[in-house]
Amino acid sequence: MELTTLKDAFLIGVFMAFMIGPVFFMLIKTSILKGARAAIAFDLGVILGDISFILIAYYGSRSLLEKIKDDPRLFLVGGLILVIYGLITYLDKNNKKEVDETEVEVPKANNYFRLFINGFFLNFINIGVLAGWLGIMVVVGPTLNMNPNSIFWYFVTVIIGYLTTDLVKIILAKQLKKKMTPLVIYRIKRAMGVLLIVFGAFLMLKAFIPLEEIIDNV
Repeated sequence: MELTTLKDAFLIGVFMAFMIGPVFFMLIKTSILKGARAAIAFDLGVILGDISFILIAYYGSRSLLEKIKDDPRLFLVGGLILVIYGLITYLDKNNKKEVDETEVEVPKANNYFRLFINGFFLNFINIGVLAGWLGIMVVVGPTLNMNPNSIFWYFVTVIIGYLTTDLVKIILAKQLKKKMTPLVIYRIKRAMGVLLIVFGAFLMLKAFIPLEEIIDNV
């Protein structure tokens, strides 16, 4: 696998780690209230949820992707998923309320196993996360010729990028907590929604026009 592909995978992991939602704030809150070890235990549960979604996306779509991996309409499907996910992120009316909302309470004692389970379920119940991983799988799988080894290392790199970014968030938890005002969160989520929509739209165009022609005409 090319180094450029792994770099892109790492950046996708970083991007996914900055998707603003309840997991983001629970990670920061846990780090501030219970310390870095507790936050890491919580985050490992979150990552297990992501791995579960990646496996569901892979095995749930593998047979279909194998059949149509050379069909340009595949980009239409993947792009459409990302556009829908981007629209949901952009139009979310609860953006300004998320700072004060917590769906899972931080345990009073440092019960690392309970924190791990909390992280897993808080992430796993978010169907939007599955949609995001499915969109990535639909786009990336065929470009890697549905090679299991290449797909494995691609998503390992994505998870490494995700975990690395989360470790930085844990270290900078107090600063992030102060700067994550409702207005800032609202703007970040809208910007990420726009990025997803634009990226999805480019993929949909690729179903009809080779990407090289799109770039040449910009």
